[in-house]
Amino acid sequence: MSKRAKTNYPGVYYRETRRIGGKGTEKVYYIVFKKDGKMVEEKVGRQFVDDMTPARAVGIRAERIEGKRLSRKEIRFQKEAQKKAEEGRWTIKKLWDTYKSSRTKNKALSTDKSRYQKYLEPVFGNKEPKDIPSLDIERYRMKLLKDLSPQTVKHILNLLTWIINYGENKNLCEGIPFKIEKPSVNNLKTEDLNPDQISKLIEAIEKDTHPYAGKIMKLSLFTGMRRGEMFKLKWDDIDFDRGFISLRDPKGGPNQKIPINGSTRDLLQNHQKTDSPYVFPGKGGKQLTDINKPINAIKKEANLPKNFRPLHGLRHVYASMLASSGKVDMYTLQKLLTHKNPQMTQRYAHLRDEVLKNASNLADDLIDLAIKKKNDK
Repeated sequence: MSKRAKTNYPGVYYRETRRIGGKGTEKVYYIVFKKDGKMVEEKVGRQFVDDMTPARAVGIRAERIEGKRLSRKEIRFQKEAQKKAEEGRWTIKKLWDTYKSSRTKNKALSTDKSRYQKYLEPVFGNKEPKDIPSLDIERYRMKLLKDLSPQTVKHILNLLTWIINYGENKNLCEGIPFKIEKPSVNNLKTEDLNPDQISKLIEAIEKDTHPYAGKIMKLSLFTGMRRGEMFKLKWDDIDFDRGFISLRDPKGGPNQKIPINGSTRDLLQNHQKTDSPYVFPGKGGKQLTDINKPINAIKKEANLPKNFRPLHGLRHVYASMLASSGKVDMYTLQKLLTHKNPQMTQRYAHLRDEVLKNASNLADDLIDLAIKKKNDK
């Protein structure tokens, strides 16, 4: 580095040094002033890297003398202290990083990652739970509801609750002294198709050229199996001799068995096997992960309602047909649908109730007819 060179500004000088990130040299500016009776010399910046000039340097010198500005060294120490303090803070972001590492085998983790990154981190990521007022969460809830469904907003706020509860239970941070209010959700949507719509769907499936999109739809209609259960279905899970299909890990619960009816048997026995262990394999014979495009094409060809969800909806159709037949009780329906508790099956109870009402009305009509015949004699 060269010798000190004066500028036209008092207390400001520079030295010539090799330029950072370029050819040639640049000036490095320094200031000199008295503080507490002692001479202080400080570097204030480089000509190109910091865009420093003698005029800017003399302005910094004045602020340092008046105590309005920290030195570069003090600023560096302050940033380091702040960084250390941040490392000791259990922010929502830090809690999330720890929380997600404990859920590596959780199937919903990828969905939660997306929700966290899109909705929670931008708003709450740098805050500790104790520093989040209930009013902030309430305002954010109302903001989300303007663009998202109540169910989606509930999922987002549930995730925030789980992250905070995790931190509190692990003694990593303070909890919050209030309950996070979630929007109420009517999750009892039951999709159904009338006989004419089912007939059109079967016609569209028969016309379709995809090797098994239509068969998956039929299997959902014949058995009420969930999308994931059909994707995971292997030939080893099918016992044609005993007449049962083993369901692997249905919706996070223990393995279950459902009976094979005649339509299901015909469909599976006539379905061509491949080298893959899966009944409906994906790319490279691995487990199928998505089949929305061909299934939605069949839905469109059948002219089904736009809000009808092809696979989940067909599971509802299966359940509705059984419930409305009057021949299947709610306990049996629960077992066929592999619901964990009877409350989940109660959405179909009104269909059975309708059958009971019709039976009661029939009895009423028969009694009236008997009374009428007696009076006519």
